Parts: sequence; C-alpha cells; structure tokens
Amino acid sequence: MKLALFYDSSPGTVGEYLRRAFISLGHTVEHFQTSQAAQCAGGCDVYLRIDHGDYTYDLPDRLRPRAFYIVDTLLRNSWRSIQRQASRYDILFFVQRSAAEQFRRAFWTPLGCDMEIHGMEPQVPEYDVAFIGNDGGVPRKFYLQELRERYPRSFLGKAPYTDMAQIYSRARIGFHYIECTSPLKDMISMRVYEVLAAKRLLLANALGPKDYELLGFRDRQEIVLYHDPQELFKLLEYYLAHSDEREHIAAAGHACVVQRHTYRHRAEQMSEILHKELRLP
Repeated sequence: MKLALFYDSSPGTVGEYLRRAFISLGHTVEHFQTSQAAQCAGGCDVYLRIDHGDYTYDLPDRLRPRAFYIVDTLLRNSWRSIQRQASRYDILFFVQRSAAEQFRRAFWTPLGCDMEIHGMEPQVPEYDVAFIGNDGGVPRKFYLQELRERYPRSFLGKAPYTDMAQIYSRARIGFHYIECTSPLKDMISMRVYEVLAAKRLLLANALGPKDYELLGFRDRQEIVLYHDPQELFKLLEYYLAHSDEREHIAAAGHACVVQRHTYRHRAEQMSEILHKELRLP
C-alpha cells in the first residue's frame, strides 16, 4: 500500500511513530506537513492525516480516499474542531473509544509505544517516582507539587522524548494523571504505554469501570489504579515498600504492551481496516 501521511514532523510525535510502523510493515510512505497538503501530487492508495493539535489546515478535496487518525479529543476546543472536520473523511480512527462511537466508519485505535524508543530494561533505581510532562491544570499540578514535597528523590517534569526510557527505567514507579476537558472521559494517553514499555509499575488515575480492562490492563495485575489523593499516596507508600509485588505487576504490564500495544500493532490494525473498508487491492 502506498500512503501519504500528513502531520507536524516534530520528533517524538504520534505521526513519526506511525510513519516508522507503516514502513516496518513494508508500506511505501510519503510525508507532508498538513499545511503543505496541496503540494501532494496524488497517486497514493490512501491519504492519512494524523492529528497533531492544529486544525487550521485540512486536506484538499482531490486527495481521496482519505482517513484521519484523531488524538486530541480530550481537549474541549480541539473536540469542537474535530467534530467540524471529521465528516470530510472516508475513514476515522479515534484514540478514544467513546469518540469512535459517535461517528460512522469510525474505529477505536488507541495510542501506543515504539519499543525501539520507549523500551528498556529496568536500571538501578534512582527515582522513587517519575512523571514526564508538564504540570497541567488543576488538579494535576497539585498532585505533582505534593509528590515533589513527599518524594524529593523523583523526576517530575519535562524531558526530551529520547530520554524518556532512561528516566522511567531508573524509577520505581511511574505516575500518571489525566483529565479530559471535553465531554469524553475515557482518554488513555501515551504515558500509560511509555511507562510500561520501560517495565515500571504504572500508578494511574481510574477512568470508567472497564476503560483499562478493554486494553488488557487490570487493576493490581498489569497496572495499579487510584481514585483520589488519599488512595494515591497510600498506594505509593505500599508499592515503594513492597518491591516484589511492584516488579511483578510491572512485568505483567510490560508483557501486555509488547504483545498488544506498540505502534506496529496500531499500523497493522489500521492497514487491515483501510483495505477492508476501502476495498483496496
């Protein structure tokens, strides 16, 4: 299959991970910035736009059939823009299950990880807790501030994507908190897969009753979920003190990611859907 991909080409983005995955499957791939889509001469089997949070530009109508891999449905303003543009596409892939349920010819295709970039064997622990990202809004910044005060031997902040695996692999626990400002509440972000790719225990805020389970992540078996600040810090204390349980859960979560949740898995799923729905040769 010959694919034209449209996305912001910054390194460490979903678009770059998917480009690598499609190439690894033997597909021919051309890349364009979305703002330069008009420069695409055509001649491809599918024109796939990959969401990078900018909805100023769209693909010209002459590029068909076209698909859209939609990521930023957790943000209220982005969700509005996505809803306006989604009807222009033949196939939609959503990282959120609840978003895919609202459109025709839409498929749930979660985020993932690239094991060549995110995968690493655990190192000698240097940090109690690791979180890579910005402080965000309320309440995440309050969680992070409390973590800094309680666990000063932690890494809580921004880092280049190339350092991510090293940082998580040197931590005992990977912390995760995400909150959606759009009406959709089941967002499972890349951080989930990135922590598990480094074979570290993921401590994440609970979403719906089955959101993680549908991906094969069960509470206290592949990951650990908390529901409020009190439970978060209780669980942190417990798993910092019980290394055997912590490492057992981390290994199970890592195995689930390797078996089901790499970007190669996502590219395989998308390729199968595109061939079937568009009746490609």
